[in-house]
Amino acid sequence: MANAEVEGRPGVAAPPDSPYAIELKGISKAFGPVQANRDINISVPKGTIHGIIGENGAGKSTLMSILYGFYRADSGEIFINGRLTAIPDSQSAIRAGIGMVFQHFKLVQNFTVLENVILGVEDGPMLRTSLAKARAELERLSRDYELDVDPDALIEDLSVGHQQRVEILKALYRQAEILILDEPTGVLTPAEADHLFRILKGLKEQGKTIVLITHKLREIMEATDNVSVMRRGTMVDTVKTAATSAEQLAELMVGRKVLLEVSKGPAHPGEVVLSVENLQVRDEHGVDRLKGVSFEIRAGEILGIAGVAGNGQSELLAVLGGMLEPGNRASGRVVLEGGQIALQGRGADGQSRRRAGIAHVPEDRQHFGLILDFTAWENVAFGYYNEPEYQKNALFMDNDALRDDTRRKMEKFDVRPPDCWLPAKSFSGGNQQKIVVAREIEQNPDLLLVGQPTRGVDIGAIEFIHKQIVALRDAGKAILLVSVELDEILSLSDRIAVMFDGRIMGFRDPEATNEAELGLLMAGIAGNGEAA
Repeated sequence: MANAEVEGRPGVAAPPDSPYAIELKGISKAFGPVQANRDINISVPKGTIHGIIGENGAGKSTLMSILYGFYRADSGEIFINGRLTAIPDSQSAIRAGIGMVFQHFKLVQNFTVLENVILGVEDGPMLRTSLAKARAELERLSRDYELDVDPDALIEDLSVGHQQRVEILKALYRQAEILILDEPTGVLTPAEADHLFRILKGLKEQGKTIVLITHKLREIMEATDNVSVMRRGTMVDTVKTAATSAEQLAELMVGRKVLLEVSKGPAHPGEVVLSVENLQVRDEHGVDRLKGVSFEIRAGEILGIAGVAGNGQSELLAVLGGMLEPGNRASGRVVLEGGQIALQGRGADGQSRRRAGIAHVPEDRQHFGLILDFTAWENVAFGYYNEPEYQKNALFMDNDALRDDTRRKMEKFDVRPPDCWLPAKSFSGGNQQKIVVAREIEQNPDLLLVGQPTRGVDIGAIEFIHKQIVALRDAGKAILLVSVELDEILSLSDRIAVMFDGRIMGFRDPEATNEAELGLLMAGIAGNGEAA
């Protein structure tokens, strides 16, 4: 990188009273033929919360990875607190006072909080001294910044929200003055997200500088002082948050006007497509995950399942989609279009579900929806390679037909880049999601199971995916939607079921409820104010 050779040279440092914590000047980075960042300039004032938004693939995570030393820019300069600074690796970033909390946490699951915090910054071979020092510092940081976490708890026993606090503690323990958070609320409940933003406000009041990468415009409007918008590797604009609106930011991100509300007409439910009666799932440890769940979904309607992650929604999707973990036991009665479907053993697998007319967009696209090292066209074939249009003869698949079909799907669903030969790992998260959604919806299923359809997806892709789900409903299909995003549940669903501790707490009409009522049900508080 250009600045790597000039750090410390007389005359290159800006005055020490520079108002900016971060200045990136002329940053460019290419990965082969893909230009991820092109001549980026950005200045982040000290003691502010600065948002960076853009569509998936806009280059914002690449830019922050350069700032944190994960990548080296092809050209450009980095100034930290007014001084030209070389950041060839993450250790250099840490020494410069930069910490980063990634979307997928970098924690050792079977270590304690304390052990994770000191990992890599031990004082020497005698860990007892390091642990004692860290414990005292951890108590201070937890108290000062509302990061209440048990230092002796194992990471694997903590909620996602508490694991995120550990990542923040790690950065603060390393004396970070600049904190970068990449999509920090993607896996948090509404209450955990609210607590996170209280923490960030406290950090700002203590003089820390926060860079917030997110696709959620509501969070940008509520939490940030300034916001920079990126599009296709370039910096479009930087504005004061108070002087803009969510609609203006969405248009800057996408380059066109975007509907922030889901546009859909009233549902016209038909015959019952799916009937679930007294569905129960017990895991391999003997813990009941589903406790007598019953509901129906009709043709031409969307049933939304709201709830805090871990209350049985994943198990519901797994058993209906034929993905139940080995060792788990399911019982009850599930009827699809008049025919009972198997819950265990033969006929309870994903292939049998597809033959019955069920398509499934899983909650975790990277672990269950795609094989990341395989190409886009190979991923589109998964689960459907036996379809007649993909068969050349009884022995071989027609790969040319598969690739042509993938190109058609990529064009229809605006997958970028539209290259069927690229491995899935080369696409941004939002474009990976589009590949999965295209594969499942284009099979014209009778029932679509869709989990977290827009997790980690930008505003333009959210609008597109929502339109596809509504179009499938309007074509007379039944849809079971699971999402932790209450605004998504409220805007997409025709009926809402709220789950808590493996049970359905109740059903609500989206037009006659609100986030507050749903939040109480999600916490196990029944309509009479009593705990379930």
